[in-house]
Amino acid sequence: MTATITPAAGTPAGDLPAARNTPPSPSRRERLLFGPQPRWVRPSAALLLAATAVLYLWNLEATGYGNSFYAAAIQAGTKDWTALLFGSLDAGNAITVDKPPAALWIPALAGRIFGFSALSMLIPQALMGVAAVGLLYLTVKRVSGPAAGLLAGGALALTPVAALMFRFNNPDAMLTLCLVLAAYLTTRAIEKAGWTWLAAAGAVIGLAFLTKMLQGFLIVPGLALAYLWAAPTTLRRRILHLLAAAAGIAVVAGSYIALFQLTPASARPYMAGSETNSFLELTFGYNGLGRITGSGGMPGGNGMPGGNGGGPGGNGNVGFGGAAGITRMFGTSFGGEVSWLLPAALVLLAAGLWFTRREARTSRTRAALLLWGGWLVVTAGIFSFMSGTVHPYYAVALAPAVAALAGIGAAELWRGRAYWPARAVLAVTVLATSVWSAVLLGRDPAWLPGLRVIVVALGVLAAAALLLRVDSLAGLPARARKAATAGVVILSLLAGGLGTAAWTLATAGQPHSGSIPTSGPTASAMGGGFGARTARDGGTTADGMTGDGGTTAGGGMGGAPGGMGGETASSELTALLKSSGTKWSAIVSGATQAADLELATGTSVIALGGWNGGDPYPTLAQFQAMVDRGEIGYFIAGGGMGGMGGGRGGNSEVAAWVEANFQAQTVGSSTVYKLGA
Repeated sequence: MTATITPAAGTPAGDLPAARNTPPSPSRRERLLFGPQPRWVRPSAALLLAATAVLYLWNLEATGYGNSFYAAAIQAGTKDWTALLFGSLDAGNAITVDKPPAALWIPALAGRIFGFSALSMLIPQALMGVAAVGLLYLTVKRVSGPAAGLLAGGALALTPVAALMFRFNNPDAMLTLCLVLAAYLTTRAIEKAGWTWLAAAGAVIGLAFLTKMLQGFLIVPGLALAYLWAAPTTLRRRILHLLAAAAGIAVVAGSYIALFQLTPASARPYMAGSETNSFLELTFGYNGLGRITGSGGMPGGNGMPGGNGGGPGGNGNVGFGGAAGITRMFGTSFGGEVSWLLPAALVLLAAGLWFTRREARTSRTRAALLLWGGWLVVTAGIFSFMSGTVHPYYAVALAPAVAALAGIGAAELWRGRAYWPARAVLAVTVLATSVWSAVLLGRDPAWLPGLRVIVVALGVLAAAALLLRVDSLAGLPARARKAATAGVVILSLLAGGLGTAAWTLATAGQPHSGSIPTSGPTASAMGGGFGARTARDGGTTADGMTGDGGTTAGGGMGGAPGGMGGETASSELTALLKSSGTKWSAIVSGATQAADLELATGTSVIALGGWNGGDPYPTLAQFQAMVDRGEIGYFIAGGGMGGMGGGRGGNSEVAAWVEANFQAQTVGSSTVYKLGA
């Protein structure tokens, strides 16, 4: 597919233009600014990164603490190094979040340097997005040139779920950056069969595992296939190099697993999401096969997810992915998040593999198609058919592959547009993308209804211009031909990108909070505990920030369990916990309840039973020992699903023992038991 520049017909080899017609050598300043490439390349790349930074950083403070579950863990990491290392939900190191800790490390370190706040937590997430866009640009540029790189980087930046996650504090921002970096390193490895680049890619995938466990491995088949097929060395060496990549994964991921498993349980927090305080159990159970098959739910047997929400993926609930099947990525749950360019990516992948079928084994274009296509097909396939817990924002892991395939395929077909099949595929792709964009826009019929008509009209015009090759009509002067070419390019970009760009800008213009944020012109999220307190809510947060309204409760059964009662963290309760003076100011069932109280008071709060009250920690005996040592100030009744009479593993026994041995009092709207003598 890649165009090859050859001498004009009839030009003898070695006949070069006269020296006087050769452009003057660039100055040192020009070389620094533009490099050995067209003058527009570096300024365009800089503009892409600057625009992405503005998109992801603008009005970021409106997000507040976002998902309070992870915000509290980041706050804990700013106070205690053990909490930072193991991802503890509280600085007292009672219990972890139900994920590995890598995604918490950078925001927590930023909080240690600049002081913990919503912005110290969110700005690193946004900068990860800018870095991911830049890395994708560099990766695609190495294969298909700067224009393709700019298309791919712009497509990623303007994917709604990317804008959502890079302006939020879930682990997916760090995960996506790791995946793109691994793809870049693999692309470098393929060029010269470099095992060191491949081993580095493996190490980064190991870091992705420490960010979101097995989801970090979904790109491995695509990367391995591309290297095994296209690296310019013998098959034996290719296999050995892939073993080096596996070693890189094992060193990074395995070293942390060994650290966790070999650290005495008394010296680290309990591993949430497991029944045996085991990192490996969490990896292969609740966060592994349980996500795919739906059979490995939370301890407690209710199948609810950890720091993400709750409920099985295949139950038709939009917040949990909708019904499983081949069309899930296009449905009402995932469609608006990531599928704007997904039909184009699939068409361009198939066309690219067909047009490169006769190229040499080491073709870098086909290698890139195998890499990004393998990433897309495997990840989308798992997300589409998994029957366990899945949420729409998981789709951010698909966005780089979709964007890369769109950029590579569009650029290569544009270069080959003199060949009518390539021109026809490009025209059909642009028209289909515009029509699908109109369908997605129509899912919110009240929002800019005229935009749907504009997008389809642009698609029709762009497809016609491509088919007719208006940029190459006979008789056009050179200047008019350049103008026509620019017009066709702009028309095609608007037809394919206007819908996703508008939806992305609308997403960035909305604040998001809770455990299951979604993109679009209307802020939507599920979750919340004692009001899902953020810096913009009323009342005072732990860092002294104040908001402008009353603290409202998070919503509903589908959200964080603490939100079911529509409770509010009263000023009386926060004042009481601030004055406790104990290692943990309180214990409450449900992690979101505990997280909201930690953010509101700046104290450590134990999440009884972990995320949903189902983890067997602390047991009654452990809790009684903590009370005897005077480490817990108060027991707050109710809360999550494992509250009074709920949960398992001793949690209901804890509640019953407290009720039988201590005097209840009402503080604000909460029932509180003062523990101790």
